[in-house]
Amino acid sequence: MGLSNLGIFHTVIGIIAIAAGLISFVKHARINLARASGKIYFYGTIIASLTALGISKHGGFNAGHLFSLLILILVIIAFFLYYKMGQHNKARYFENFLLSFSFFLSMVPAVNETLTRLPTGKPLAKNSGDPLIGKTLLTIFILFLAGSIYQFIRQKRSNKSLSGGSMLIK
Repeated sequence: MGLSNLGIFHTVIGIIAIAAGLISFVKHARINLARASGKIYFYGTIIASLTALGISKHGGFNAGHLFSLLILILVIIAFFLYYKMGQHNKARYFENFLLSFSFFLSMVPAVNETLTRLPTGKPLAKNSGDPLIGKTLLTIFILFLAGSIYQFIRQKRSNKSLSGGSMLIK
């Protein structure tokens, strides 16, 4: 598949981070930095973002590098909000959104690279402009929006129950 050693390492770490993010979404309805899956997502994403900066199949700085820097910034800000802001409710909304957005952005190069490389010898997509990639990313974007709305509603209900307001039974 034409991957360098750094590319292989980056891919393995990235897959682990994405899997951990998915596990956290399923178990906690968010990427929860207090749990092992959230921590694996956080550290894996940092490593994957940093190693992506050393990879370039087209030469020089490109959109993939920009995505890596943006993802890195998002997870660092989310970690700061988690660590420094304690149980400040507004900080939790931003933390959850930033982690979810970083996950969505991580899927853009993951989908592009996967569909243009696999199966080996006859990839599903010809290039990054292939309609299959666009449709896949649109589906993931819709899931991101729906998930973000769900997280917001769930967190708002949770905050009401903590403050003595009424809450639907889970």
